[in-house]
Amino acid sequence: MTASINTPEMQALTKWLKQMREEQHLTMRALAERMGKPHSYVQKVEQGERRLDVVEYVWYCRILEITPEEGLEQIKQAIPASRD
Repeated sequence: MTASINTPEMQALTKWLKQMREEQHLTMRALAERMGKPHSYVQKVEQGERRLDVVEYVWYCRILEITPEEGLEQIKQAIPASRD
């Protein structure tokens, strides 16, 4: 498995995180403010330029008030059957 941040699985996850933010009518700046992070942090995550480790991912989900398990389903669905 590649360590790239630009995998289909990571793209599915970041797309989902962005969708969850937008469904809550939050701008990147508003989310970053909730996190106590610069706007560029959210931007880099959503654009696939920054990878989240598992602890950051759970924290990110809590800030968005979503369950991490939902995002894991997005990753599982993005994994090709041949890699199961």
